[in-house]
This record gives sequence, structure tokens and C-alpha cells, in this order.
Amino acid sequence: MEQKEFAQKLIDVERLMKDEKYEEATVILNKLKKIEQNGDFDSNLTHKFYQLISNNRSLYNQKVIVKEINTMTIKNKDFPINELNQLISKRTNLNLDDKEFKKEIELLILRGLLNCQIKGNNLYF
Repeated sequence: MEQKEFAQKLIDVERLMKDEKYEEATVILNKLKKIEQNGDFDSNLTHKFYQLISNNRSLYNQKVIVKEINTMTIKNKDFPINELNQLISKRTNLNLDDKEFKKEIELLILRGLLNCQIKGNNLYF
């Protein structure tokens, strides 16, 4: 695959991500990963590619987390982050370590998509 075509595929991935079609974007990114490993692309293009992989994964994780939290009835005002991570992991295909899960929660709070606070290792709703 030529560099121009590879760059166009990255634009396609960006469009999918904008439309929150993270699973479809992941399929394309996985195919491009094999091509990138065997290709000789410009370092800026490669950097953009790996940024898209990271961003797509994070946005997908956040989408799953916020969806699950919104369907839960959380009776406690405070909830241990690791317990919430385990609960969501059992209900979905999301398997994050507690540190990564906490990072995604922090990003959701910063984005205004989750209305809670983190204090220590607990979420306060």
C-alpha cells in the first residue's frame, strides 16, 4: 500500500471515530497495523497512526464505561473504583487494569460525560 492510500485510510478511521463507530475503526486499524509493520511510511504518518490506535481504544473504553454506569443503579454515594471495574468487566468485554480504568473515568469526568468525583480510590456520585 502506498503512503497516500494509507493516509486516506487514516482519514476514514477519523471519520468513523467522529461517528463513534469505534469497533469499525478498530477493524481498519488492525489491518493497517500489518501493513505499517511491513511498510516504510513517513514518521509523521506513523505517529498519527499510533495516536489513532490509542485514541480509538480509549474512546471505545469510555463509551462502554459510561453506558454501563448509566444503566446501573448505584445506591452508595461512594463506590470503590476497583469494584466498579470488576463489575463492568463481568458485564462487558472490557478488561482494564484498575489504573487504566481510573484514567478512563478521569477522562469521562473531564469531558463532562460522568458526573462524579474521584477521591483516593473511590468514586463519589
